[in-house]
Amino acid sequence: MERASPISSYRFAVGCSNSFRFFLFLSLEREEREREREGKGSWWKRSGGEWRMTVPGRHRPSAAAAAAAEAGGREAVALPHKVPRRQLLRVASVACGVQFGWALQLSLLTPYVQELGIPHQWASLVWLCGPLSGLIVQPFVGHMSDRCASPFGRRRPYIVAGAAAISTAVLLVGFSADIGSALGDPGGGETRYRAIAVYLLGFWLLDVGNNTTQGPCRALLADLTGKDHRRTRVANAYFSLFMALGNILGYATGSFSRWFSIFPFSVTPACGINCANLKSAFLLDVVILAITTCITVVSAKETPLSSAGGLMDSAGETQVQLNTEHEAFLWELIGSCRYLTLPIWMVLIVTALTWIGWFPFILFDTDWMGREIYKGDPNEGSNYQTGVRMGASGLLLNSVVLGCTSVVLEKICRKWGAGLTWGIANILMFLCFLAMLIISSWAKNKEYPQNGLPPDGVVIASLVIFTILGAPLAVTYTIPYAMISARTEPLGFGQGLAMGILNLAIVIPQVLVSVGSGPLDQLFGGGNSPAFAVGALAAFVSGLVAIIGLPRSQIAGQRGQR
Repeated sequence: MERASPISSYRFAVGCSNSFRFFLFLSLEREEREREREGKGSWWKRSGGEWRMTVPGRHRPSAAAAAAAEAGGREAVALPHKVPRRQLLRVASVACGVQFGWALQLSLLTPYVQELGIPHQWASLVWLCGPLSGLIVQPFVGHMSDRCASPFGRRRPYIVAGAAAISTAVLLVGFSADIGSALGDPGGGETRYRAIAVYLLGFWLLDVGNNTTQGPCRALLADLTGKDHRRTRVANAYFSLFMALGNILGYATGSFSRWFSIFPFSVTPACGINCANLKSAFLLDVVILAITTCITVVSAKETPLSSAGGLMDSAGETQVQLNTEHEAFLWELIGSCRYLTLPIWMVLIVTALTWIGWFPFILFDTDWMGREIYKGDPNEGSNYQTGVRMGASGLLLNSVVLGCTSVVLEKICRKWGAGLTWGIANILMFLCFLAMLIISSWAKNKEYPQNGLPPDGVVIASLVIFTILGAPLAVTYTIPYAMISARTEPLGFGQGLAMGILNLAIVIPQVLVSVGSGPLDQLFGGGNSPAFAVGALAAFVSGLVAIIGLPRSQIAGQRGQR
């Protein structure tokens, strides 16, 4: 076979004015001779009357493939297959079904549990089960999904199992009053302990299902995008977009007060109109969740664990080599903290402070509207329920802004840097919480008209605050996950383990807020303002830490390495 001689290659190199090219071609000639001696064939092929260098095993030569070849035996390395964005969009769709139920949980369940008889100061303790289950379930699921050898893939079995758990949980919560009555609960406004027990069981299972589904889904998106950090942020933005859509549908469902007329069977002697509306909403959740889960499972193309014991991504590349013996998942999670670098710790610190800011709002947003703006009581009159529905409408607007922000967030991060974007979002969150404290103070000292309804200006101002908070919420749902994925990649962590580590920074603050917010509010008069004050302070500090500790130069440098 005819090939380019060393002399012609040498003359070509000398003719180049760039000395780097000269030494590069000398190196290629030397390696060419070594390949000939080893019988591996030539890199040079004639194409169109010209000599071109190719990598054996590839039909079309590429610089990326040549650079990826091993020095010892220049065999071709397949480039990672780029998953189409449409497929990433479909895979992320399960977030809509999960978040639909989560939106109902956020907007309706704190008021509902007070109707069952749990006092306001202890209502936050009900939410303690969420972070506790997340502390155990999320790392466990992340650990196991990294190692799952199912022929259906690593992530999809857990997504399906989580969706089944969510469906069971919402049915338990929706029918808790009926089940409690069947078990002997009294009527007449007394505390219904059996219904509360069923409700708590469903609530715990709901959080277990949420953690079982969302963690593997985010890890699956990271698997599909591989080492492309920009596409990882895009995939997380899609996930956030579907979360926004689920929020919109969920909050719209929660704000509608006539579901009982559409599903008349939901009204029973133990379950009045408010309870029937909640029950009907959760039945809709089961349908939406089933549809979105099917779309995600069918759209995701996973490669099971290789026979060699490595974790394979969507391109067939080995990501992590597993030992034959594994430590217990929680011990491994804690042990992995030894290897975390300073940039990872900064992401975790900002995440923890951010969620200390968010969780009081998540717990008491609609309760704040019904109790402090409409001055209602869960078991007296209709003002409280009117305020709860108005709060759900505000959360609906919040979700619209969240979705719009998710669409443009990638461009904002490219312009400002992810750290600066995150910091500004948290400062905006601080300003919104501060405005809520001001409105609460004004409403407390203001006499309402005889109908007991607040002035329109107060309601509009409250709705505007709820709406603006959608922008920083989109940042919270997107940037931390993309940043932790990028920063843990050099350590060789699986994406499930990386999500588990980030989850620790989310659930530990939630435990603290769940335990302390109710008693703190009761200590200062029984309102929600003390918890919001703590949230505002945490939001302000997290914003400063993000701006200072996650400088724009580092983010820009990381973008340049894509």
